[in-house]
Amino acid sequence: MANTPWQHRIQRAEQLSAQHSFAADILGFYVHVARFQQSLYERVSANKTPISLSGSLDLPELLTSFPSFLSLIEENAPASFAEIAHEMRGQLSSSWVELLNQCWSNINSPHDAAEFLALAFLQPYGEFVRTHAQLQLAGYTHMLCPFCNRKASLGILRQQGDGARRNLLCGFCLSEWEFRRIVCPGCGQEDQAKLPVYIAEQFPHMRVEACDACHTYIKSVDLTKNGLANPQVDELAAIPLDLWAQERGYAKLRPNLLGM
Repeated sequence: MANTPWQHRIQRAEQLSAQHSFAADILGFYVHVARFQQSLYERVSANKTPISLSGSLDLPELLTSFPSFLSLIEENAPASFAEIAHEMRGQLSSSWVELLNQCWSNINSPHDAAEFLALAFLQPYGEFVRTHAQLQLAGYTHMLCPFCNRKASLGILRQQGDGARRNLLCGFCLSEWEFRRIVCPGCGQEDQAKLPVYIAEQFPHMRVEACDACHTYIKSVDLTKNGLANPQVDELAAIPLDLWAQERGYAKLRPNLLGM
């Protein structure tokens, strides 16, 4: 049985990989990344006091661990990521420090493979810093993450009374906060006629929530329909929803850390 959040994510990825052959490769890659992230999370949480988001990264554990992360990516990632990881392994460590610090402080969506890799590497440290930040979420209902100010990566529907409330989840630090259901988290559009929803037959607990005003979409995990789902992992597996949205001209509000 999974007894840590990381183990639960890995276990869920393995389950979904066996169920959905079209997602097996990406979920298998995610398992490798998640195991590395768990190990890094355990190391930084055991040895360091977290810094603020405004501070520069100066952690020996991070710089020491980055080459092994790049090797893992080179050996297990899709070709585009593997090639970039190979190139990055040949760079000077000063280039790594510059990239990691840039991605740590930049709240905008990554625009190339190197930035996706840097954010995937930094994610467990971002999660660690957030868990020690004593974040106050009461009354917070804005579009950006209350901790790191990034756009949400996905939505989560949780049971509330006889219905469900919608939360947003930051894919980097994993902050989760409440957000109104009939509002676009990209532009604030409130006209329900401009907020189409799509559900695929093979993922009845997953949905695309799109916006015809800003032409973005976000995927949401409905835990009232499947309490065993893991939001980050089930979002990765639901590739048909991304295809539906992108074929209709919608862009993802913020890609996940695997570039999807």
